[in-house]
Amino acid sequence: MNQGKEINMQNDTNMTLEQLKSRVRKFIRDRDWEKYHNPKNIAESICIEAGELLEQFQWVAPQETLDWKNDASKLESIKVEIADVLIYCLSMANALEINLAKTVMEKIESNERKYPVEKYRGRAFVS
Repeated sequence: MNQGKEINMQNDTNMTLEQLKSRVRKFIRDRDWEKYHNPKNIAESICIEAGELLEQFQWVAPQETLDWKNDASKLESIKVEIADVLIYCLSMANALEINLAKTVMEKIESNERKYPVEKYRGRAFVS
């Protein structure tokens, strides 16, 4: 199967976290980069890529960013940076053998206890 076709057929509905983690693992392994993908280096890379994502929004009014979903150029830049952040997060999960689905669900449940709907619904700031 053509690599490009394979990519186009994948979406959030039919691709699992494990498939994404496996694809990142293969990419790193094929290049013999495991020696560089230690938790410290990956954490730094996550921050660097998150900074590059944030840079897309520097000096832009929040309201203006709402329309970027209709701006192909802006959207592409953001997609690239989000992908970089996610790839490094998946790499961290691989390096530390973290079950992401379980970890995310546990964090959401913790946040639900910490921020109950009846107390925090519609509030932008926690006091």
